[in-house]
Amino acid sequence: MEDYVVKTIAVGVVSWSSVFILIRKVLLPRRSFDFCNRIVSTLHAMTAVALASLSVQDWSCPVWPLASKSTPQQMITIAVSVAYLIYDLLCCQFDVKPNLDNSIHHVVSIAGLCAGLAYQECGSEMVATLWITEISSPFLHLRELLKELGYKGTDLNLAADIMFAAIFSVARMVGGPYLAYVTLSAPTNPLLIKAMALALQLLSTYWFYKIVKMMMYKLLSRRAAVQTSKST
Repeated sequence: MEDYVVKTIAVGVVSWSSVFILIRKVLLPRRSFDFCNRIVSTLHAMTAVALASLSVQDWSCPVWPLASKSTPQQMITIAVSVAYLIYDLLCCQFDVKPNLDNSIHHVVSIAGLCAGLAYQECGSEMVATLWITEISSPFLHLRELLKELGYKGTDLNLAADIMFAAIFSVARMVGGPYLAYVTLSAPTNPLLIKAMALALQLLSTYWFYKIVKMMMYKLLSRRAAVQTSKST
């Protein structure tokens, strides 16, 4: 792994940790641990999408060139997200209720991204993966932030739910399968990268199913509540 990549990860871990401490201790000391961490997660999601967008070489074919050597800009984009994942993995261990599933997800993601950094290949595919996985994250966190701010069950919270579900569905179930196809069909891509692409799409499909069920329940519940209020 290149020295500048290692330095980017090290500086990134310190930077994300410092942002969390600033928010937790100075800016929003009365908010919960989870609230402050979700703000950092939202900042990372926006940063990751911005860096991934800037590293695209040809918007007429965003995942291009395929199975090629990663550019320095792509390597830095990936390194910034690796740094965030390391920070978040450590940070979540200090939460009131550490989530084992979340920790496993972070370890697998770190391993996959670090493999890409070590191979110095598949930069286009991995940056596209970051874009697809992070584009819906701000709305994912907004849902929970609104609940702590007292907007649980309101139209605003429902709007955040709908935006998250819509963006997740388009990104993961339209862009995701295409990205998985081009990654798996490229003969020179490392086997580990192909395995990660397939695993990501399977996981995305599972979460898509869960999100559809959640949204159907929420929309039907909201409809029933409206009808009940009208009848009374």
